[in-house]
Amino acid sequence: MKRKWPNMSPLFRKFMISYIIVLMIPLIAGYMSYRTSIDVAQSISIENSLMTLGQSKQILERNLAEVEGFTKQLAINQDLRRLITEQRNGERYNVYGLWESAGDVGSYSQTNDFLSNFYIYLRNFNVIITPKSVYFRPEHFYELNHYEGMTFKQWEETILHNNHLNEIIPERRYIHKNQESNVLTFLQSLPLNSFDQPMATIGVIIDSKKMGSFLDSISKQYGGWAFIRDNKGNTLISQGIDEAHIAELSNVPSGEYGDTSRMQSGTLLISIRSDRNGWVYTAGIPKKALMEKADRIKEVTGIFAASASLLGLLIGLALAYRDSTPVHRLLSVLREQFGMETGKGRNEYDFFTGSISSLVVSNKQLQTELIDQLPMLRDAFIKRLLVGEIHSAREIEATSSHTGIAWKGECGYVGILNINGYSDLDNEEIIHELSVARLVMRQALLRMEPELLVTDWGTDKIAFLHMQDRKPRIEQGTEIETGLIRLIENANVQSHLPVFVGIGAPFQALPEISRSFDEAQQALDNAVYTGKIGMIRYEDTIRETSMYYYPIDSEQRLLNTLKAGEMEEGKRILSELFDRNFVDRGLSYEMTQQFMTVLKGTFLKMIDQKAFHEAPLAESVRKQIVQMQPTDGVPQLQEKFQAMVEAICAMIAKKKSDLDHEIVRAVTRFLETEYKDPDLTLHRIADTIGQPEKYMSQLFKEHTGENLFDYLERIRIAKASNLLLENRLTIDEITVHVGYNSAHSFRRAFKRVKGVSPRVFRNTENIS
Repeated sequence: MKRKWPNMSPLFRKFMISYIIVLMIPLIAGYMSYRTSIDVAQSISIENSLMTLGQSKQILERNLAEVEGFTKQLAINQDLRRLITEQRNGERYNVYGLWESAGDVGSYSQTNDFLSNFYIYLRNFNVIITPKSVYFRPEHFYELNHYEGMTFKQWEETILHNNHLNEIIPERRYIHKNQESNVLTFLQSLPLNSFDQPMATIGVIIDSKKMGSFLDSISKQYGGWAFIRDNKGNTLISQGIDEAHIAELSNVPSGEYGDTSRMQSGTLLISIRSDRNGWVYTAGIPKKALMEKADRIKEVTGIFAASASLLGLLIGLALAYRDSTPVHRLLSVLREQFGMETGKGRNEYDFFTGSISSLVVSNKQLQTELIDQLPMLRDAFIKRLLVGEIHSAREIEATSSHTGIAWKGECGYVGILNINGYSDLDNEEIIHELSVARLVMRQALLRMEPELLVTDWGTDKIAFLHMQDRKPRIEQGTEIETGLIRLIENANVQSHLPVFVGIGAPFQALPEISRSFDEAQQALDNAVYTGKIGMIRYEDTIRETSMYYYPIDSEQRLLNTLKAGEMEEGKRILSELFDRNFVDRGLSYEMTQQFMTVLKGTFLKMIDQKAFHEAPLAESVRKQIVQMQPTDGVPQLQEKFQAMVEAICAMIAKKKSDLDHEIVRAVTRFLETEYKDPDLTLHRIADTIGQPEKYMSQLFKEHTGENLFDYLERIRIAKASNLLLENRLTIDEITVHVGYNSAHSFRRAFKRVKGVSPRVFRNTENIS
């Protein structure tokens, strides 16, 4: 090569050097791009790891918040509060109340995996309530459920009799029905404001595997490990690492702002601190796994760069020879023709290249083709701008200069116009009509604002970009929006075309255009979902929709209303929830999904109670609830939930009616048996039947039409009348026999019922 290089023509060497320089430029740019890609890949991996850990933290905290909310619901549960404050009468227990509470709290275990195993200790009765049973001695519960290495006395003193406020016991070995597992324990004393002498203690036993499952994504994705420490430095849960290795870790990030990640000994340590409880979530990811994408980029880039360099060099040699040979021959001919010497070849080459340049510049056909392609280039540029394929302001300015687009400023907003009413897009006529409708709407948009950047987006949408000055003027936005509203009204009235327009939030820089476009799509999707024809801003769609409205007290009121079978009140609460969420807040589709999920959970919680286990319609109602989907539309969903309220209240009413009749029959049987007892009181009757005094009295009057003691009086007087007719006992003896304390009271009651005194009744009936 060294011998041949001097013999090669100067023109070949110039071509070859030029190609090598040109080849080096993309190689240098590729190397810079490679370094940038490595840094970006590492940065993205760290961000993804933090996001994954953050998602695990959010899910775990949401479940723990539900556990905490569960204890608060129990704190306001009237039946449980009544049991907590009830005074124990010797060795007698309120068995009915205890078992009823056990049945009520059992439904909570179906709403959260963390609530599958919990207990409630009542200090006044010294009993423990679980979702499935009642332990009248804590010792019995301790035999089946206890911590390894903790005696009953220690458990009783530290857990049952001690005060707890949202307390978490770190991971310990736990024996449940002869099965061992690692658990965390959430403890809460009742009432919530109790201090040294709590009346009750709630203990939620959380399986470590269930909590650890939320950290599985770290180990599965990167082969790393994770653990959680509380604000005291105690390790609550770990996944993929034991306590000994955790203790050996040093220089772990604190999780505070600015101290979330650190590389140590080939392992990336990332930490997130919870603002809710001060817990620190820490994960360790091997650098090899973290840099897997970067190493892949490095490998592919190296192979590609070496191959491209070799191939480029060969192509450069071939091109240099190909391009220099005819030019060299032509110049040789020119020199021979004009008698020029070889040393003066530079001037002929300049002349030759200048002539070629003039020829290219004067080529009208090329200019015409470029002009014809300009609208396509503008349209493609606008589309790339909207989807964010152009990332820098410099690139935007360079590309826009080729397309002839002049910017008024770097601020503005993006809108999307959707022409609705065409369902069969496979029909050629429909597609043709849509094309015409799009053309009409594009022309109308440009007439309204000639400087709008407009492009078709699919078959039924038009995207437009409105640029404003650096400081947006309200008058401009108002004028455009007024024109859009007028355009929508005209399309609907004159052409019968329902038109939706979604407007994204304003952007302050050109690279933010894609963000405004995404927001416009969200606003449009919201408009189509709600069926509101017209213009909707992204700011309006996110108004109060960061979270759906469904507080715990609303759910409790709805459950209590359904339990009581109050249909109209249940419908009113349901209508209020739908108004607050869809009229006042205008929930997004994602929030609608979440709201419908929790609302369905409330109805399923109601259906799964033991009162419905034997109801014939319960299974049918359950299936209808499960089959409801947010895509059914808000009005249809509200109708379906209203129907669920009617069905549940109907079942409650029937159950309540049957139970009421049984209570009345039990009262009448008891009165007919115990009427002789002169000390028969309402309290004794209610205590025997197992119902509250006032409720039982009102229920008896509703079903029989008379007061309970009026009915008792009728029974006694009827029995006394028979005894008077038998004429075997004196009036005083009959008085005692039918349950009166004195003959005077008996005579007054007899005359009140029969209209005559007992003596007159006996004499009159015997004579007749």
